[in-house]
Amino acid sequence: MIIWLASYPKSGNTWVRIFLNSILFSNNDVDINKNKIRSFPLKSDFDTLNIDVDNVKEFAENCLNAQDLININDDIKFFKTHNALWKIGEKAFTNEDNTLGVIYIVRDPRKGIFPLKNHINKKNYHDSLAFLKDEKKTIGSKKSINNTDLPTIVSSWSNHYKSWKKFKKNYLLVKYEDLLINPAKEFIKISEFLEKILKLKIEKQKIIQAVENCDFKKLSEQEEKYGFIEASVNKKFFFLGPENNWRNLIEPKIRDNIQESFKTEMIELGYLLR
Repeated sequence: MIIWLASYPKSGNTWVRIFLNSILFSNNDVDINKNKIRSFPLKSDFDTLNIDVDNVKEFAENCLNAQDLININDDIKFFKTHNALWKIGEKAFTNEDNTLGVIYIVRDPRKGIFPLKNHINKKNYHDSLAFLKDEKKTIGSKKSINNTDLPTIVSSWSNHYKSWKKFKKNYLLVKYEDLLINPAKEFIKISEFLEKILKLKIEKQKIIQAVENCDFKKLSEQEEKYGFIEASVNKKFFFLGPENNWRNLIEPKIRDNIQESFKTEMIELGYLLR
């Protein structure tokens, strides 16, 4: 069965993944370039299905088939994904038969637009805003020349959030802003969620140590020293973090557009007052 770490791009997924790798798959060591929690989908997930994974239609029609094969054994798998929980006809990104639980990380789109622009190499905030609002947005290489460049159906920021919210089986919502304000509290919450659904006990001291080792500043310093394989060319991945003051970064017209476009969801999440 799969436990998903799901999020819209640039919402804190990688930070959570590094923490979980530390408490579950290493002796509290943190190496941002060594992580046993991998992304889904990979090209290799579809190798035995004999399909053209660069074709979005064929990819969408076979996500569940690929997961059925992954779940032939009863092992627990942790997968990171930026796919929305889309459904096309009878086909869907995932289902309860393949999923044990979901940790969904959400980020205020006013804060997310800057790292999105930086990481996906958009020319300006207007292009990044169009990305956030595009309900048919799919990212990924048009030709899979390696194991990772597959279509990712992300849709818009609001559709992405609403789609995963519908998944009621063992669903945990984590706000990126809460991670910044009180990482210990949020990572303990995540750990307790996993203890419940996995029926295991994680030592409290191990969690505390992992929280300390996964401090945003330390991750940024590690990237500065060794680089990060997931960063865009010539772009820092662990960039602003707590210093991301969207009020100083985006113009009022972009801010107002975001707030009007995503008003319902932002009120629901506490990002806007009614």
